[in-house]
Amino acid sequence: MSKFQFKQFSIDQDRCAMKIGTDGVLLGAWTPIENNPFSILDIGTGTGIIALMLAQRSHAEQIDALEIDEEAYEQSVENFENSPWSDRLFCFHAGLHEFVEEPEDEYDLIISNPPFYNEDYKTESKQRDMARFQDAMPFEDLIEAAALLLSENGVFSVIIPFKEEDTFLTLAKEYELYPLKITRVKGTPTTDIKRSLLAFGQTENIDITIDELIIETERHIYTPEYIALTKEFYMKM
Repeated sequence: MSKFQFKQFSIDQDRCAMKIGTDGVLLGAWTPIENNPFSILDIGTGTGIIALMLAQRSHAEQIDALEIDEEAYEQSVENFENSPWSDRLFCFHAGLHEFVEEPEDEYDLIISNPPFYNEDYKTESKQRDMARFQDAMPFEDLIEAAALLLSENGVFSVIIPFKEEDTFLTLAKEYELYPLKITRVKGTPTTDIKRSLLAFGQTENIDITIDELIIETERHIYTPEYIALTKEFYMKM
C-alpha cells in the first residue's frame, strides 16, 4: 500500500524502505508533550510519520526531521509539503554525525524510532538494511546526540525492542538522561513484551511512570487503551 491515509494527513511510502508500522504510530501518539515543546527533532524520520503526528498533537513551531537515505528524505519532504503543517516541518538530508557536528539549535523534544536489528544477518536490500540495522545508528550515538541537543527541560522519546531496554537505560544514564515514563508493549495479553516506549529528561526522577500497553485482545480487536491512544490518527478507530 503506497498511500496511507490518516484522519488529518496522508503519507506516501512507496520509496521508503521502512513502511509505516505500529512502532512509529505508537511513538508518535505516546510521546509526552506536557512540556509544550516549541522545537522538535525527529531523528531518522523515514516517511515523516512521527514528525507529522507531533505536528498534529502539538503547537511546536519548529519541527525538524533528519533522514540519511535519499529516497526516504525526498518522500518525507513531499509528505511534509502535502500536510496541513507544511510551514512548521523541515527535513534535513543528513546523518546524525553531520547534524551534531554543527548544532544550530536545542530542541524541547527529540524523538526517534531507531533502526534496531543488531543481529548479524542482512537482507539483499542495502536501503532496507540501513533502515533496520542498528549499526547505521548505534544507540550510543543516538543517546549522545540527544544529550547534546536537548534543551534544559527537553524530553527525549524512543521506541526500542524490550530486550534492549536495560542496555538503553544504562547508556542513557551515562549521558545524564533519566527515565520519566516507560510503557512496555505487548501484542496480545498472552504474548511476551515486544517493545519499550521510553521518555527521558535531564533531571533524575524518583517518580517514574511504568505501565504496560496491550494492542489487541484478539486479531483486529483492539484494546480500549490502544484505541484511546491512536484514535486521533487512524481512520477506523
